[in-house]
Amino acid sequence: MNRHFGSTPSAADFEALAHAAFARIPAPFADHLDGITVHIQEYADAETLAAVGLTDPFQLTGLYHGRPMSEESVWSSGQFPPRITLYRQPLLAEWRQTGVRLEDLVTHVVVHEVGHHFGLSDEQMHDLEQDQP
Repeated sequence: MNRHFGSTPSAADFEALAHAAFARIPAPFADHLDGITVHIQEYADAETLAAVGLTDPFQLTGLYHGRPMSEESVWSSGQFPPRITLYRQPLLAEWRQTGVRLEDLVTHVVVHEVGHHFGLSDEQMHDLEQDQP
């Protein structure tokens, strides 16, 4: 999806970009993404920032909420389905500062958060990214 935005991209634009990113995730990974929902918020709230050890809302562009697949059990019940939250204002700021295509930026954040769904840590994902040509 190569989109040109006439004005500041809306929350609906971000949601469409996130769904397009999900659609590009290949099998067998895509086979394990059923039920993950995407939510768009302007910024992370103070409680969320504190939970991840941050204070500046512009430092958090996305967050996975849920139990990693490696920790799921048939005995777990009453839990909300996993979700990914994208924080619109920090993503817009990074887009403007870096010049990276917004589609690529959103895809990067979605894939990163999907990595958490599969139980990967930030450090493991960073190492994987460094190994890419």
